[in-house]
Amino acid sequence: MIDILARAETRRFLFHIDWYVFLSALAIALLGVATMHPLGQGGEAFFDRQLIWIGIAVAVFFLTSLPSYSFLRRTPVVAALYALALALLAFIFIAGTVVKGAQQRFDLGFFALQPSDPAKLVLIIVLAKYFARRHVEIGHLRHIFVSGFYAGAICLLVFLQPDFGGAIIIASVWLGMVLVSGISWKHLAALMVTGLVLAGGLWSFVLEPYQKARIVTFIHPLADIQGSGYNAYQSTVAVGSGEATGKGIGFGTQSKLKFLPEYQTDFIFAAYAEEWGFVGVLLLLGLFAVLILRTLSIASHGADNFAVLFGVGVSIMFLAHFIVHIGMNMGLLPVTGTTIPFMSYGGSHLITEFAALGILMGLRRRSRTVSRIVDKTDEVGEPRL
Repeated sequence: MIDILARAETRRFLFHIDWYVFLSALAIALLGVATMHPLGQGGEAFFDRQLIWIGIAVAVFFLTSLPSYSFLRRTPVVAALYALALALLAFIFIAGTVVKGAQQRFDLGFFALQPSDPAKLVLIIVLAKYFARRHVEIGHLRHIFVSGFYAGAICLLVFLQPDFGGAIIIASVWLGMVLVSGISWKHLAALMVTGLVLAGGLWSFVLEPYQKARIVTFIHPLADIQGSGYNAYQSTVAVGSGEATGKGIGFGTQSKLKFLPEYQTDFIFAAYAEEWGFVGVLLLLGLFAVLILRTLSIASHGADNFAVLFGVGVSIMFLAHFIVHIGMNMGLLPVTGTTIPFMSYGGSHLITEFAALGILMGLRRRSRTVSRIVDKTDEVGEPRL
């Protein structure tokens, strides 16, 4: 009897997993790790470590799929998560490791924790909780500024590390969730004007010279290919040299011969396009399309406003990362050091992304449970007109 119940519970758990979402994310991760493999040329550390991170991230996905996450609707829990995220982001300026001029991570020896990654997920939870309770009043401008304060605090701490790419993603998540929540066009125009004013202030008083150089390079990336435009130039060369079918896995000259810096993280799309070609790029775009569309589909069937907004927020986070990273690799956007979801090297972002999908699966199971309860109520209740 116990075995029968255990098997039934296992089938119920597996049934609530959206396998299109999981398998597309896993396939993207495996395409990334394949691009890191040098095929006998040495330097296999990235490949080996990333395989371990993928295994850990998959385990995290299934573990985070188990709860129904009713506790995330409690204000003290969400406030504690937000406070912890801010504390880690602030503490990094005291104990964080400086790598290439940026203080973005804690070096724990066996693992480098980058708190800006889980902070994005925490922000999605905070905004989903906030807008879920105030969706009827979202037309009031004060809710836009309050939610903007929640996002702005995290965004500022990330920007000061400095991590311009991470700040862009956080701002995109906030703006996207505000729009989905029902902001009026009048308020949107006010936000755009405010954004332009803030952008002018950042340019004049906050941005470092190298960050300004990156933005100028966006306008004319080939103006200084030996200086600030070097990375963008090498990236576009790598993407173009892949042609239709690519040079073959492990045979990318731009990446493996070190012409393309940080090919395993910031420029992995360029390295992938060089080795897999246009056909491989179409495959990658297809996998991302399945992932994002299925995530939005799950969100649209959420049991409540929190589940809907959380799913939309996760989709926006993935899409913003995807657009910024590919635009950067193709010379269409400034080089900001942004990873591509599931594909770039690193444990912090990979675990966070699979955890986000796992939480979404937990919310999906709850929505299906609520749906079955409603159906049974309809069956035994009074006839509907």
